Amino acid sequence: MAEDAGAELDYAALFAAMPSACIVLDRQLTIVACNDAYLAATGRDPADLLGVRFFDAYPPDPADPASHGAEVQRKSLEAALATGRTNILLLHRFTIPDPDRSGPFAPHWWNVVNRPVRDAAGQVHLLIHQVDDVTEYVRAERAADTAHGEGAAPREETAPREDTAPRGEAPPDDAAVQAPRAELFTRARELQQANARLQESAVRTQDVALTLQRAMLATPDLAAHPEVAVRYLPALTGMNACGDWYDVVDLPEGRLALSVGDVVGHGVDAASVMGMLRAALSAAIRVADSPSGALETLGRYARAQDGAVATTTFTCQLFPGSRLLMYSSAGHPPPLLVHSDGSCELLDQATDPPLGVRMEHVPRPQATADYRDGDLLVLYTDGLIERRGEDIDAGIGRLIEGVRTLRALPPEEVADGLLRVMADPAGQQDDISLLITRL
Repeated sequence: MAEDAGAELDYAALFAAMPSACIVLDRQLTIVACNDAYLAATGRDPADLLGVRFFDAYPPDPADPASHGAEVQRKSLEAALATGRTNILLLHRFTIPDPDRSGPFAPHWWNVVNRPVRDAAGQVHLLIHQVDDVTEYVRAERAADTAHGEGAAPREETAPREDTAPRGEAPPDDAAVQAPRAELFTRARELQQANARLQESAVRTQDVALTLQRAMLATPDLAAHPEVAVRYLPALTGMNACGDWYDVVDLPEGRLALSVGDVVGHGVDAASVMGMLRAALSAAIRVADSPSGALETLGRYARAQDGAVATTTFTCQLFPGSRLLMYSSAGHPPPLLVHSDGSCELLDQATDPPLGVRMEHVPRPQATADYRDGDLLVLYTDGLIERRGEDIDAGIGRLIEGVRTLRALPPEEVADGLLRVMADPAGQQDDISLLITRL
């Protein structure tokens, strides 16, 4: 037993032997795995399912166009993908074709659990679709309702025996026994309908929040810079709208301004403050004579806006002629300048308190760094490096090693690779904005 305890588990064999009927779907709802219990429950062969999109394997019943079973099933799967939360369907009527597809579609009732599976970056990339066939239960309940309903044939009455009930108590009334069962069936259906409405509402709310976030992060000047990659990754909880931002601004004489920032808080309120500050900084960058001057202007503006105090931000300008990087930071985590030989430089020589914290005006510091062709500049918000119970220096160290490993790749691949390398095993607790450019 001691030797077996350390043996590596065969997860494929465990999945195949699970008593619960399950299939695994990818983000395109293609079936990538199925277990023996699912094959037995549906009467299908693996060859009929693997590599097939779910709704090609189980198309709607053409003889029953009024049925919405497939539509409800699709909404449940899409809700699990969009929200990252388990979606449940109770007593769901879903017709499936006979295994040989020669006969009519057969109605089944299922209890369905659609459970998301996240990748290392915390994003949903698979769904476990688990079903429990309750068809016989539903048919039995409906048969009982019909037999006891109005116009039903009278049931044969049997005189109670003396030992069927305690002395002095009436024997149990069969109708009284059936009533709670019918009530339970009805309440389960009502609960399922209410759950479906809530899930649809949650998906719509998140879609609105993400649309708002994307609109506020629109960066027109980015289209002219294929050497720049940006990413926005929402936290696993909340409305997917946040106070993190990035920006790219073209300036005269070929100069380029880059910035990232992070408003305290989450949700629509933080996102609205972010939108105002991002726009204000973009304007200040265009008229100020330096990054520090732009942050001085933004700091004064932030003190006049509710919810803007304690925002952190970093902005820099690139001078391609002199290969000079000029920067200033308002309490933001230091960006990383990675040279082509693998040496790294933290841009932490011009760090000042966050916006609006200092009551008296003091000029913000500014510093410069030299760069060479092929160097990589990484700007980010703290969600990329912070983990609960861990010192921030550990996160910065992990970032340095990750960028060193990925530095030879194109910026888009570096961005995706960093999100994987830096993913929190406990799940992403904060939003992330990331900007990477090849200098």
